[in-house]
Amino acid sequence: MTDEQLMRLKVYGNNVQRYRRLLEGNLTEQEREFVERRLTEEQLAIQRLRTNGLVHGTSKLM
Repeated sequence: MTDEQLMRLKVYGNNVQRYRRLLEGNLTEQEREFVERRLTEEQLAIQRLRTNGLVHGTSKLM
């Protein structure tokens, strides 16, 4: 993984933590839906980045 990819992973991870904390609070249904949607998007971004990083990292070794 590149330094940029590692930085993005950290940012996405921080966002996931923030959204999880928000979900513990009192939110309207609309706010909760928004935060849940953003949480899912950030988790998918982490998954994509990890997958792409592993694929690119592996291809460099071959």
